[in-house]
Amino acid sequence: MSQRAEIEAWYRKMEEFAEEMKRSVGIPAIIDPRTGATMWYDQRELKLRYTLSIERVKRFFEALGEGKVLATRCGETIMFPPQADCPGGGEAEWVEMPPEGELITWTVINVKPYTFSHYDDYVVGVARMANGVNVLAWIRSREAASLRPGMKVRLKVVRREPEGYLTYELEPE
Repeated sequence: MSQRAEIEAWYRKMEEFAEEMKRSVGIPAIIDPRTGATMWYDQRELKLRYTLSIERVKRFFEALGEGKVLATRCGETIMFPPQADCPGGGEAEWVEMPPEGELITWTVINVKPYTFSHYDDYVVGVARMANGVNVLAWIRSREAASLRPGMKVRLKVVRREPEGYLTYELEPE
């Protein structure tokens, strides 16, 4: 059973229990299995979509379309993810991230947020890139057991499916 199917089955069970509670005590309550506390169960489904302005860092997203991952620099400090302004004021300069890096650490994501539950388990890691900047990203690898600290990785622009948007990932070499 997929994680999404498990979550949906859990919600169906909670709905049934909340309905029983409404019939018996008049409110949609459930019992927290960890604490035993009575909790209100809101039966309205919340579907969340949002928009936020990327105008000031639009160059980052345009560069993904060019196959490049950009950061910003303020003096000697490189910031990733990029920021439009330098700490203390001033505009940041756009710089391209080097593709070469070394893996520092990683973890396998088994328990995913509901909106990511359609993905198989995936690996997220941190790599120190050739310019000294650490990058957090998905690792394009199904074999977490083959990953090692210090192994060479490449920062690559990829199209995340099934959504179809451009992002970046780390790929073991």
